[in-house]
Amino acid sequence: MPVSGSSSVQQARQVLADRLRELCKDAGLDGKTLAQACGWHPSKVSRISTAKTAPSADDIQAWCRACGREDQTADLIASLQAVEGMWVEWRRMERAGLRRPQEAVLPLFERTRWFRAYSSWFVPGLIQTHGYTEDVLRAVQRRRVEIDDVADAVAVRMERQRVLYEGQHRFAFLIEESVLRNALGELDTQLEQLEHLLRVGSLPNVSLGVVPTRLGRSRMPVEGFWIFDTVQVNVELVSGHLTITQPSEVGAYADTFATLADMAVYGAKARRLITAAMDSLG
Repeated sequence: MPVSGSSSVQQARQVLADRLRELCKDAGLDGKTLAQACGWHPSKVSRISTAKTAPSADDIQAWCRACGREDQTADLIASLQAVEGMWVEWRRMERAGLRRPQEAVLPLFERTRWFRAYSSWFVPGLIQTHGYTEDVLRAVQRRRVEIDDVADAVAVRMERQRVLYEGQHRFAFLIEESVLRNALGELDTQLEQLEHLLRVGSLPNVSLGVVPTRLGRSRMPVEGFWIFDTVQVNVELVSGHLTITQPSEVGAYADTFATLADMAVYGAKARRLITAAMDSLG
């Protein structure tokens, strides 16, 4: 399993390790005896039981069999898969193309009532135009995905935007001012996107803030992230996708969002920054 420095991931791995260690203890086995029964070196049992090494599904199956608790195998493998899902490298997530990752998050977006999204790189997906989304996903596909299903992935993301208009959802979007002038595509696509921001920002359930470029900031730009209600944070990093659920970490991102939100401008001031970017682009 790829290792992330997130304490949410480490905590989940530790919970799984603790459950395996309890099975061993309840069966009256020590590490050496368990290793012998599984055909392993004793150090492997030690590494798994202390969460220094993540077990495989086969390891869990062998462990449960040795402890006479094969009834626990399915549940523990499910826990392992949940832990693995908290940190996923892009190459693994996107090995079958870009459409499936877009579809996978739809249930999360449908059940979330309060969205907070910050981006220092590009316009957040929920408020992207079709052309802007196509440029973003095409760049991703060219960089790291062999399968070309960009058109399908764009369609899925566009369909997901219905949460902006349906149900009882609230949205707070924060973008850095530089996002208004940086783009992967052509001039017309960026101008269309900026016009769309003006429209989306006027929706009654949407707050759109722009963090101005200036000296003397109290907080520098950080990695882009989404906060779903108060229970989950998703972070897109260069190497992979991180899901955070530990309350202290979720709280840290919520505090960061609040700090950046205090630095942002809204309403007429935000619209002036957007229109100024449009004018600068010609």
